[in-house]
Amino acid sequence: MATSESASLSKTVKQQFMDLPQGEKVQAMYIWIDGTGEGLRCKTRTLDSEPKTIDDLPEWNFDGSSTYQSEGSNSDMYLIPAAMFRDPFRKDPNKLVLCEVLKYNRKPTETNLRLMCKKIMEMVENQVPWFGMEQEYTILGTDGHPFGWPSNGFPGPQGPYYCGVGADKAYGRDVVEAHYRACLYAGVMICGTNAEVMPAQWEFQVGPCEGINMGDHLWAARFILHRVCEDFGVVASFDPKPIPGNWNGAGCHTNFSTKEMREDGGLRGIEDSIEKLGRRHRYHIRAYDPKGGLDNARRLTGHHETSNIHEFSAGVANRGASIRIPRSVGQDKKGYFEDRRPSANCDPYAVTEALIRTCLLSEEGEEPKEYSK
Repeated sequence: MATSESASLSKTVKQQFMDLPQGEKVQAMYIWIDGTGEGLRCKTRTLDSEPKTIDDLPEWNFDGSSTYQSEGSNSDMYLIPAAMFRDPFRKDPNKLVLCEVLKYNRKPTETNLRLMCKKIMEMVENQVPWFGMEQEYTILGTDGHPFGWPSNGFPGPQGPYYCGVGADKAYGRDVVEAHYRACLYAGVMICGTNAEVMPAQWEFQVGPCEGINMGDHLWAARFILHRVCEDFGVVASFDPKPIPGNWNGAGCHTNFSTKEMREDGGLRGIEDSIEKLGRRHRYHIRAYDPKGGLDNARRLTGHHETSNIHEFSAGVANRGASIRIPRSVGQDKKGYFEDRRPSANCDPYAVTEALIRTCLLSEEGEEPKEYSK
């Protein structure tokens, strides 16, 4: 399997330099979503002291013509700090800084979905919306071949790999363990991980997070995963169907609840939300992957634990439905529901905003409603 050349560089030599004192200075790595809506970019600046809040971080800029976000004739873009995490690679007091991107006229770029998501979340903050997202991904070599798969064939059929243990069942656990610990160090709300159904495919869960924090923490977790994989010389893919044929795809199942749903009798609110979602299926499919549903069409076939992309369905403990109500929720008559439609490469800001618009703001139709300030 092909791994990157940089992975073969001596990490022991590197560590000699990383152990050097840095004085009072702090390295802040600014992170942003590029013009694809999927890719992440980053660059680092030196600060004179450790920032305690977002307000302590300066705005910055970058060349948007090199990130699919502007033309070369007017390429300066603004980086607006939005969320801050501890840096698990450089360690304290250094920081990871998740940023929004604004154009030259201070308006959000097409892939800056955070700004509108935050406004929508603020409209319903009294209902205390909680989210949990289950991020599936596949570990690949730099040649695009799944990690641990035979170079000229396929591993044994699916069955023994889900939550599997052993060298012949779990492919790449070192990456998973390193990512998990790095997220905990950073302050990301990671709450679990497991091997998935396809070999070399894994999942981590983030949440519960309230409102805009869901998108912030999932994007931070994705960035950390990419950086961990970089050090190991492999690639993390969020493609919703990385291997065609009789193999599971990769989703980002999204769990959602409000304060009302979590209290006694909350099942009524859950059922009401599911009814609203059923009337707006196409709108959600368009919001649930960065290509307006085209990526998800490869995954949502009605097979391999998915629903059909053209049909809406719901059921208790049904992993072949669009919306699954966990069995415990059906018994307790309160809790949350799981939307199984979002793709692995979805933008969590788009997914969580769509759920709020439909379930709590009772929007209908094919387009999101515009609200006055």
